Amino acid sequence: MLIGDVARRSGVSARMLRHYESLGLVRPTGRTGSGYREYSGEDIRRIFHIESLRSLGLSLREVGRALDDPGFAPAELVDDLVRRTRERIAAETELLTRLRRIDAAEPVVWEDVLHTVALLQALRSQDADTRQRAALSVSEEAPLPVEALVEAVLEESNANVAGALRWALARAGGDGPALLAEALGSPSAEVRERAVRSLAEMPGDGATALLRDALAHPDAVVRRCAAPALGARGVADAVPTLVDMVVGEAAEAAEAEAEAEAEAAEAEANDVDAADALSVLAGDPALTDRIAGALVDRLALASTGLPARRRLTQALAGVPGATAARALTDLSRDEDRAVALTAAYVLALRDGR
Repeated sequence: MLIGDVARRSGVSARMLRHYESLGLVRPTGRTGSGYREYSGEDIRRIFHIESLRSLGLSLREVGRALDDPGFAPAELVDDLVRRTRERIAAETELLTRLRRIDAAEPVVWEDVLHTVALLQALRSQDADTRQRAALSVSEEAPLPVEALVEAVLEESNANVAGALRWALARAGGDGPALLAEALGSPSAEVRERAVRSLAEMPGDGATALLRDALAHPDAVVRRCAAPALGARGVADAVPTLVDMVVGEAAEAAEAEAEAEAEAAEAEANDVDAADALSVLAGDPALTDRIAGALVDRLALASTGLPARRRLTQALAGVPGATAARALTDLSRDEDRAVALTAAYVLALRDGR
């Protein structure tokens, strides 16, 4: 069969067949009397084998080894092809994501495209200062897709950079709250905490509703991050969790203090945040007695230890009304000197002394 016939039947161009011959991949078995290449049935089968291997992503050199090297190990090559294909798919997926984000920024001129690309690259920088500057430079004039900001804040471990990213995300709005809510289902505890902390800084009723849902989250860290944010927004549903934080975190703080001062400080900060949020909520006359009663009920429990009693006393200091005042009067005579002094001091402030 002449080269033109082979090209028509195999789908491989005559030029490519000549290239295969120059590489030694397939040589026509004979020549016609006029000197034209003549391919045998075996030659044509080899051409089909070459094309089959090329369809798997093999280079022509690898094809030659696969066909001619008796010691060639196909399993090893297939494993390598799987690895290279995964890397190529990952690279293409990353490129597609980047293009979508550039498109979402709605660039008008090429300068907009270049600026968006620069910001996206800066957010992936190994240098924390570079990432922070990129987050702070996001504005209405230089926007970034919300999806990119959410991904960045969920991956960020540096506290300063994370704060800048949360600021940028809160300004961006859009689908940010919904994307952060999805991240609350992540198997990673760190991602869940970053998501709820970011959600806590998002404005609007949508974010508030999602934070209210987070009060029922199985992760205690998520609940403890959501509750103070809801308290600051005046959401009464957060009261039980906030009271739990005052009681529970106080005990944990005492234990942590014996192990590590940093852990104790973090636990104490959570208690203070909870007490502050309760104080804000207690400013609503409809909630004042409810909050004071919840704190007093915890004081009455025999299981409430001394660290928790001290925290509860401090929390009552921020609650107005007669119920809290009566409880503080009783606490001013408490056996524990720290509790008694705290209660007496608060009462003196209330009396103007």
